[in-house]
Amino acid sequence: MTEKPRIQVAAGLIQQGDGYLITKRKAGVHLEGFWEFPGGKREPGESLEECLARELKEELDICITPPTPFHVITHDYPDKSVELHFFLCSIRGGSPQALDCDDWRWVSAEDLARYTFPPADQPVILLVQQYAKQKASGMTS
Repeated sequence: MTEKPRIQVAAGLIQQGDGYLITKRKAGVHLEGFWEFPGGKREPGESLEECLARELKEELDICITPPTPFHVITHDYPDKSVELHFFLCSIRGGSPQALDCDDWRWVSAEDLARYTFPPADQPVILLVQQYAKQKASGMTS
């Protein structure tokens, strides 16, 4: 039995006020049409933080604050396994533009459930909602 390739992905939980930046995957790519937290595949020799900064510049033409690790999820698809590293950050430069995605928008934590995300992202949506509630009640910094 051949082992599936494991792909490491960095994804940004980019905050602005009460909103999180989400993007819609382009037609013709794996999981096309799904909404996601923006980011992408780690390249050889690149740290996950460098990967996230590069991907967000390429996809949205934004620069971010230093990312803080939030959560890691491993998910198996039929042809591959993905290790998703989610980071909290915010925009420090630029305004989002849909350069390598079909659309983007700011969405409150509560409204994330109204969008169709890939199966691998479902656990982090619940964690983001819990985090937002804690933050609103002053339980996090």
